[in-house]
Amino acid sequence: MNRFKNRFKTKNVVFINLLQNWVFFTKLPSIMPKQDIPKAYEARDYEDDIYAIWEKSGFFNPDNLPGERKETFSIVLPPPNVTGTLHMGHAVMLAIEDIMVRFNRMRWRKTLWLPGTDHASIATSTKVETILYKTEGKTRHDIGREEFLRRVEKFAQDSHDTIVNQCRKMGASLDWSREAYTLDAARNTAVNTAFKKMYDDGLIYRGYRVVNWDPIGQTTLSDIEIVYKEEKAKFYYFKYGPFVIGTARPETKFGDKYVVMHPDDDRYKEYTDGQTLDLEWINGPIKATVIKDTSIDMAFGTGVMTITPWHSMVDFEIAERHGLDKEQIIDREGKLLAIAGEFAGMHITEAREKIVEKLEKKGLLVKAEDYLHEVATAERSGALVEPQIMEQWFIDVTKEFERDGKIVTIKSLTQTAVRSGAIKIIPERFEKGYFQWVDNLRDWCISRQLWYGHRIPAWYRNEEIFIGMQPPEGDGWQQDSDTLDTWFSAGIWTCSTLGWPEQTSDLSTYHPTSVLETGYDILTFWVVRMVMMTTYLLNEVPFKTVYLHGLVRDELGRKMSKSLDNIINPLDMIASYGADATRLSLVIGSTPGNDTKLSVAKVAGYRNFTNKLWNISRFVLMSVGEVRHVAESELQPKTLADRWILSQFHLLQREITDHLEAYEFSQAGEKLREFTWNQFADWYLEIAKIQKGSATDHILLYLLERLLAYWHPFMPFVTETIWKQIDPEQLLMVHEWPIATGSWRDKSAEEKFLQLMAFVNKVRDARSRYQISPSQIVEAEVKVWVAGRTLEDQKEILFILSGLSYLKIVDSIDAGGIPPIIIGDMEIYVSIEVNKDIELVKLTKERESIWKYIQSLEQKLANQEFVSKAPEQVVASMRANHEEALKKLTLIDSQLNCVAQS
Repeated sequence: MNRFKNRFKTKNVVFINLLQNWVFFTKLPSIMPKQDIPKAYEARDYEDDIYAIWEKSGFFNPDNLPGERKETFSIVLPPPNVTGTLHMGHAVMLAIEDIMVRFNRMRWRKTLWLPGTDHASIATSTKVETILYKTEGKTRHDIGREEFLRRVEKFAQDSHDTIVNQCRKMGASLDWSREAYTLDAARNTAVNTAFKKMYDDGLIYRGYRVVNWDPIGQTTLSDIEIVYKEEKAKFYYFKYGPFVIGTARPETKFGDKYVVMHPDDDRYKEYTDGQTLDLEWINGPIKATVIKDTSIDMAFGTGVMTITPWHSMVDFEIAERHGLDKEQIIDREGKLLAIAGEFAGMHITEAREKIVEKLEKKGLLVKAEDYLHEVATAERSGALVEPQIMEQWFIDVTKEFERDGKIVTIKSLTQTAVRSGAIKIIPERFEKGYFQWVDNLRDWCISRQLWYGHRIPAWYRNEEIFIGMQPPEGDGWQQDSDTLDTWFSAGIWTCSTLGWPEQTSDLSTYHPTSVLETGYDILTFWVVRMVMMTTYLLNEVPFKTVYLHGLVRDELGRKMSKSLDNIINPLDMIASYGADATRLSLVIGSTPGNDTKLSVAKVAGYRNFTNKLWNISRFVLMSVGEVRHVAESELQPKTLADRWILSQFHLLQREITDHLEAYEFSQAGEKLREFTWNQFADWYLEIAKIQKGSATDHILLYLLERLLAYWHPFMPFVTETIWKQIDPEQLLMVHEWPIATGSWRDKSAEEKFLQLMAFVNKVRDARSRYQISPSQIVEAEVKVWVAGRTLEDQKEILFILSGLSYLKIVDSIDAGGIPPIIIGDMEIYVSIEVNKDIELVKLTKERESIWKYIQSLEQKLANQEFVSKAPEQVVASMRANHEEALKKLTLIDSQLNCVAQS
């Protein structure tokens, strides 16, 4: 031990002088700055100005992009509803799509990101009607169609302006010159053209079918406008002649005169199809008819059921197959009709218990059970959705027609688009849900009893009907008062925004679009409808890839809602932490098809990383002799650190590019962050403070320039701001994506540098373990087990990074009681004064813990039954862990022995 102390005294003066010189030179740039770069990055000071520069450049428009671009990349923005402001789900969409767009623009592709908003007829109408009633106590009918539409359009315009501002705040590089609206003139022409073509081809018809009816909103609803809520209710069993039937809705049963069972059900083989039975029912005797149908689930309930064709889609389809009567029981306001006798005029929720009481008095109630089920409610009004048979406009999804010499249907075209591989869904597991929906596709009700939206282009006069782009000539014609389902116009969004039905250059250049990015929750609604409409109208798919993002939940995994008071507003996050931090928090750690957790702390953490990138850039730009672009041909690595960082960066460049091409955004971001913060900042920049010179300057500038380019799709504002210090003439947004051309991979340098890193980390760990302050200098000797003197060439670096004053590599050493640190083929002996008693306690506890672990592994491995049944890789992993634990135990015993003898 004295030998180490004496050596420290003789070397200390030299080391301190070296340390002082190093500190002086690393501070020179801050004493004499070349660039006026603030010490901290404040997002609010830059973001609005940077976005204004991007817009002024015109480069959001692909027609203005520099250079010849043979490939194209196109994406349309899923149009947000003009019903208010954007939420975190929209922010995820904008962040992911902007990454796609900026990456492809830098990849020298002619890149179009086309923006737009959706009139969302039912959502927007409901919003305005709610405001109207709260402020004036009136309904739309009180003020009339024209005045109501004027108010809706004003509300929609205000919402549109808010949404566009939020998109800009997120840094979305949308081509605003091509902005579209689902209800503008161009889209109206496209919608009417599509309607007429489908009508003329016999695919759109007007007829009576069961639809989803909102008794409060007084309109039909699409499936996506229904919210299923869990409800506790009673499930009743009633005598129906010789049968027992079950139902949760006794109020619909007044007209039930058909009892249905499976033809193969042996319990009811004595009954024949069409057989009639006289029986007692709610309001007296009725004649019931037996119907045999293979759709009946024999395992559910008693395997027999009565049907209410007017108020159930399933029952309606059974009635259609067998040509049965259909009778309305409930009116469009949710009240019982005359067929209900004494209950007529009562609302169904009020009548239910009274009907059950009557059936019980008649001896027809068998039993009632508690029942947990999901009820359909209208998303906007909250009303219980009541299936009703109504005359509406439908798209026939199973009508056959000829296409390219084959007989097809809209349904089969929608299936083939994905099954053939023409459309790829990411992640692939969602294809199953796609086909489950499409394979069971029903005729689509496209008419709505609303005033705001695309009015159906149908006119009536007596028994005549006219479908056209303009009103027919002559007197007496009345246009259909209904509007089209919002999803009809949204279904042709990719082609209508590019000019269809005209054969525009945009349509021929950018369609099919490259990708559709949207939430997985609307895969079976919007995505399916887009495939349906576009494959029929254009005979091509609307997009080649569907990328599905997950929902944004709070840090506990709960859905964000007002009731939980856990909503995080993207604009608030941008104001506090910047758009770049907000974007990173939504992308990194989030994979396609999976929900992501978000917290304010997570956003704040990425604000810290934004500042880290700023400080890295500031150090480089203020340290180098000249700030300029550095070509790859100029690089001349001279040291192990140079070769190592270039090797690592060469590998990173290929991986990042591959990940982004494959839509693996989180993986790309995670690898970029690891390299930037760990390998570049924590290691190479620290070493660069020691090894100065033009060669190091070139490497620093080369790496910084390319890192800014790679980070730009993720963090456009801070990277563009820093880039101005390197090249004030060219925008980073249109800088070509860097691709490594040389062969910089050096596995030998990587292995040697890993040894150096391990050495430094172990010495730092020792400092932490023994609570040695950074100012306290220590010394070390290294015993090499395997030939090689890699560390000998790196003494200066090791001195600085480890805080050592002396380092000697020897073949053998008299430790003098100093506990060793093991790194691969080395034993490190560091001269550290330790508290013997405290260290003995620490090591003893560690030994006890590792010994218990060894015993538990040995017990499992000794169990032959476990070893024979467990997966081979599990057993192999346990054996490896056991071997590693024994080595650690040997090391602890050695350290205990050293400390005890010191």
